[in-house]
Amino acid sequence: MTSKPVPCGPCKQGKINTEADIWCNTCDEGLCSTCASHHKRIKSSGDHKTIDIQTYTSYKPPTVLIKTECDAHSQQLNLYCPSHLMPCCDECISTSHSKCTGITSLAIVVEKTKIDKSKESVEKDISSITHFLDKLVNSKSENINRGEKQYESIKNSVSKIRNEINKHLDNLEEKLCKEADTVWSQEKSKLTSFITEIEDKTKQLKEMQDDLKTVTKHTSKLQSFLGVHLIEQKVHQCQRYVEEIEDSVRDSEVSIKIKQNVEIEKILKELQLITSFGEVMVVKAEMSLKRQSSVRREAQMELQEQSNIENMTINIETPIDINIIGSIRNIICLMDGRVIICIGDGDVYLFTSEGKLEKEIHISGAVKSVSQIDLDNIAFAFNSYIKLFNMKKETVTKFIKLNKACFDLSFFNNSLAVSLNYDEIRIIDMEGNTLKSIQIESKSCLRHIVYCKDRVIYSDQGSKTVSCVNESGKQIWQRDLSGPNGLCVDTYGNIFVADTSSQSGGIIAISKDGKDSKTLIREEDIGFWPGLICFDKNKKSSGFICELSRKRFTRFNLSHD
Repeated sequence: MTSKPVPCGPCKQGKINTEADIWCNTCDEGLCSTCASHHKRIKSSGDHKTIDIQTYTSYKPPTVLIKTECDAHSQQLNLYCPSHLMPCCDECISTSHSKCTGITSLAIVVEKTKIDKSKESVEKDISSITHFLDKLVNSKSENINRGEKQYESIKNSVSKIRNEINKHLDNLEEKLCKEADTVWSQEKSKLTSFITEIEDKTKQLKEMQDDLKTVTKHTSKLQSFLGVHLIEQKVHQCQRYVEEIEDSVRDSEVSIKIKQNVEIEKILKELQLITSFGEVMVVKAEMSLKRQSSVRREAQMELQEQSNIENMTINIETPIDINIIGSIRNIICLMDGRVIICIGDGDVYLFTSEGKLEKEIHISGAVKSVSQIDLDNIAFAFNSYIKLFNMKKETVTKFIKLNKACFDLSFFNNSLAVSLNYDEIRIIDMEGNTLKSIQIESKSCLRHIVYCKDRVIYSDQGSKTVSCVNESGKQIWQRDLSGPNGLCVDTYGNIFVADTSSQSGGIIAISKDGKDSKTLIREEDIGFWPGLICFDKNKKSSGFICELSRKRFTRFNLSHD
């Protein structure tokens, strides 16, 4: 860092020039032996992390440059914008973040942040991406080997046919071999280039992984936070790279095959009619590679390009009667395909993916709503509090107190949207801290909400509308319906509403921008009035529709013709 003597900070404040003997990472200053002794005896600084000054001066920082000043304005980073997840200076707030809500002190955020947990999360993300890319490289390498064999097989096939017929077929053989050679060369080149691209990305991840191991060594908590935060941003870029691969056809298997002419046997007698042995084709098959992704990463994925709801159709399976007492309040489909149903009196039941009752989940209190946090953890909403519940251990792991009556929950981006009374949707973190408060004008209690990306959709039975607002509370769109009830959203951002009106009720799809809508199914098609709807997180285009009073539900399958 520097070869110059490090002065003692407290002594320097007293205008005494004393050389430091130790360095305090927490205070970010040097201390002489006398000041260090006082430093340790003071209660507020007794647990500070210190190192000897030789270690400090000889330490080499990681390749990631950790700055505590704003690059744009050369001012101290002292504030934090939760909307953009970034530290800011005073000038940044006034110029670029004036409309952002929830601006808070960076020192408070750093103090509340558990650096080790953040570092561990980034480490897991790096490992997950690296593991996926390694599998992808292996798969593409195997693809090249298979392609080489397929390529040789085509040549042998052509050669065998040529040996059975006369000299006229020599020209056709040469033509087809050239075609196969050209096609495979192109595909092989694409595969090889893709592997090189992935290996470069893996190399970057390895460098980030190495940096992550040293970014918190001998640095202040602020520097550690900023270092981990910077690496995390780069990791997110790699995540988006992988997600783009998953959403594209680049991870498809490539095969080359010959479509042999079925008339070959006949044409052996009529050689002059032959113009081609066949056509060399590239066959792309979907790979079975599945990347293990955290809920957080899954939640941060960009919604796919908006689909045309006019092409949607929905098919219904045979309804299943639920042999339990009480009306249904809420339903969600878990990540493992099973279904949780909350009953009006507070009971909670777990069903298999086929709709068979598996067991009752015992959790004290009258449950109003439920939302899945990750594979093992569920959030249950009660009248004025939330319980986080571990499904494996069947125990409550956290209790979050609220100051208003709670009606519904929706999890996204490692945060919970909580509907409170008639007038507020509150975004909280998993510790219960308020991140945003969205003020709503509703004529009925907010029983159904969906939190997705930077917006919240809610149904208002009182005004017979479904509305979409951003995180600042500004209305993006509003649609009039007859009796809007349960909501859910697909991977394209389209909203699906269970409308219980006797006039025009059914399942209604609304486009992401709110401009288009379509009734997909009516009461007479399904056999009951749909009150709730949810998507299967695994099958994406499949889910469950539920009746409220007579306690029936059925699986549906959505298609885009």
